[in-house]
Formats: sequence, C-alpha cells, structure tokens
Amino acid sequence: MSAPMTSADALREQVRQKYGEAAISVMKGGQASCGGSAGGCCGGNAANTDPVTRDLYDATQAATLPETAVLASLGCGNPTALATLSEGDVVLDLGSGGGIDVLLSAQRVGPTGKAYGLDMTDEMLDLARSNAAKAGATNVEFLKGTIEQIPLPDNSVDVIISNCVINLSADKGQVLREAFRVLKPGGRFAVSDVVVRGELPETVRRNMELWVGCVAGALEEGEFKALLGAAGFVDADIEPTRIYEFEDAKAIIAESEEDRETLARQLDGCIMGAFVRATKPAA
Repeated sequence: MSAPMTSADALREQVRQKYGEAAISVMKGGQASCGGSAGGCCGGNAANTDPVTRDLYDATQAATLPETAVLASLGCGNPTALATLSEGDVVLDLGSGGGIDVLLSAQRVGPTGKAYGLDMTDEMLDLARSNAAKAGATNVEFLKGTIEQIPLPDNSVDVIISNCVINLSADKGQVLREAFRVLKPGGRFAVSDVVVRGELPETVRRNMELWVGCVAGALEEGEFKALLGAAGFVDADIEPTRIYEFEDAKAIIAESEEDRETLARQLDGCIMGAFVRATKPAA
C-alpha cells in the first residue's frame, strides 16, 4: 500500500503537471503556458504580456539559441546576465525547464566548463535535451531529480543558478542545504526568484494556482536571507530587478479569482523579481 500523499507531494505533482503542459505546448509549436493557470512563472502567453516573464532576454542572447528554448522560458529573471561565470566553471541550474539558462551558461563557461540542468518533469527534460542538440552544445547535461535532493556529489559545482523555481518548493530550507552541499568551498549561489516585501494576504498564501504561478510560495526577503544563513551561506544579498505594481499584480491573478482587484491592491509593490546572491565559505 502506497503512503498517503502529503501537501508537499500534492504541490510537487501540480507543478510537474503544469510545467509538463508548458513543455508540450512548445513542442507542438506554441508558447509556454500552463493551461489557464494564474500568471507568473507558469503563465506566459503568446503576446508576451505577462509582467513576470516578459523582456528577460535581449535579442542578441535569444538569437544564439533554438527558438523552442526561448519559447519555453517561464522564469522571472535572467540569472546568466547577473551571475559571474568564468571559463572552466561548473554550473548547475535548479529547475532548468527548456534549458535556456543552461545553454547560455554553457556559452559562458566554454568547452573546459560544464553546465548541468536539473528538472523533475520528463517533458521539460525531453525539450531541453532537444534544444541542446539543436544548439550543438556538448558541455551540457540534463539530470532528472528534485531540487530538494540534487543528484550530484558534495563539493562538485562552482555556481548554482535558478530562475524562479525555488519559490515553488514546499521545503526551501532543504533546497538551500542541498545547494550548499553540492557547491565547492567558495562556490556561488546566484539565482533569480520572486521575493516578498511585507506580508502576503492569507488568501494568496492558500491559493495553489498562485503558488504554481510563483507568488503564493515566494519567501519574504528577510526570511530568504535567514534560510541562506541557516544553510551555511555568507554574504547573502537580495537585489530587486523588477517590482510588480497594481496592474502587474492584477495580471498575475487569475480572472476567475473573486475580489481580484482587492487582492491586486494588497499585492501592489510587495512582490518583486529579485537576484539573490550568497557564497559558500572558502574555508
């Protein structure tokens, strides 16, 4: 008899389902979206009007990648533009999706480096591997697994990136402990994520669709820094890259949501895309 499903299991399964649907949409020639979910990291649309996912990659970057990698992007930032990546680095992307940030990282670290992508969704892994083949990238590898249990050895990675995925985990402390474990001494944590300033309304926290859309599961910035410190990281810093105001918040909330305008006013200015940095001590 199988063990009963926990709330964390239920969340993981919903994330898997929604992002699987997004990958299938791209493979069929469409834009990544999540089957009518709320906006945010899992709510891109053909018009690219989503306030979270739009305008993250410039035309020069996009031109170097397969179109299906660009169309599958459901992030909230561009960690590869902000992270310090050097020739020969080993990079790990947590929740790599269609592979856009892995492929961009692979270009930066060169043939002596390596870019890993980790994802739990079979459809996204298939899409990412197809994109890597189209790009002719030979220094990339996509791994199946969860970000709470990274299938790499201790002290094996120079830089960890992620694009609006950590907020989707029900156990963010475990994610950060795993990130710390696999980083080499002196290794760098450099992720884009949705971060909260102040308190989210309880109605938002309870909303599973908004969690899959990267809002309800977002950490408050002080809590994020505290969890990084508890995992062993030092020099934690959170830099806002995009602050979502009323109209943005309204676009993130599903049209079917009751009191949509009231919720949007409560969210005005307290949700932001941010770049989160920290370091594993060298000692």
